[in-house]
Amino acid sequence: MTEKVKHVLGLSGGKDSSALALFVKETYPELDVEYFFTDTGYELPETNEFIDQLEEKLGYIHRLNARSLNNIEGRGEKDFAHLLKEHGNYLPSQRDRWCTVQMKLKPFEQWLDSFIKDGYKIKNYVGIRADEPERVGYMTIEKPIESVFPFREHGIVRSDIENILQRNGLELPEYYKWRSRSGCTFCFYQRKIEWVKLMEKHPDLFEEAKAFEKGDDNNTTVGERFYWMGQGQPLETLEDPAVQKRIIENHEKKVARFNKKKRRNALLGDFEGYCEFNELDDIYDEAEGGGACVTCYK
Repeated sequence: MTEKVKHVLGLSGGKDSSALALFVKETYPELDVEYFFTDTGYELPETNEFIDQLEEKLGYIHRLNARSLNNIEGRGEKDFAHLLKEHGNYLPSQRDRWCTVQMKLKPFEQWLDSFIKDGYKIKNYVGIRADEPERVGYMTIEKPIESVFPFREHGIVRSDIENILQRNGLELPEYYKWRSRSGCTFCFYQRKIEWVKLMEKHPDLFEEAKAFEKGDDNNTTVGERFYWMGQGQPLETLEDPAVQKRIIENHEKKVARFNKKKRRNALLGDFEGYCEFNELDDIYDEAEGGGACVTCYK
């Protein structure tokens, strides 16, 4: 009896997962791959635009979201504001990434359940490159889901990613001009310079993130305020021109040091356009993704 296998590949709106989808399509044309994008409802407009561009190249992309999952479970539509109340008005953080679980992983698992009930084993293709440290993609011991890493198998590294996109007629997503990765507009992994840029590029989305910091004023005890940037750092502090100036100047100093080091070591070429924010993790000397789950940013 032939084993039933369902091939799935998740798109975050980031450059790596997008390049992976294009690479798999051209390298394994015999595979019937189903593409999906887990739309939290709080994606950047630039991300949604890029997903639309990818759909023209790849074919149909399933849009999964936590709101449809909640409806399926008979609990009514729930957006982030409802989920926030369920979590006691505690914003998600690096210590408790409940947003990833509720808004990314649960819709993904729910979508796969119908395939698994039909007897399929799942192969989930993940965009972790050959030059990245050892880490895993989505894994579960409870369901027949296997993670597959084509970039590792084929020795694809970061310098290959833009080439894959460009030969398929795509440039980097527009948000790379001012942000380092995909993910929700209010992602707590953003650095201060990215929050400042969000305020500049999308002031309405910045205001929305500010509103979530306040939680439920009727149920929040005095002294128990929770902020995206950490304790004692509400987003409203970034509206002070002096604070903005300091953040921008510190960022520019880091960029200058990084560019000097890059030229000295000649490790990377000089790319046009998005170089500064595309390399933000390197500029801040942090692990790629800054610790964020690959589900959100790649």
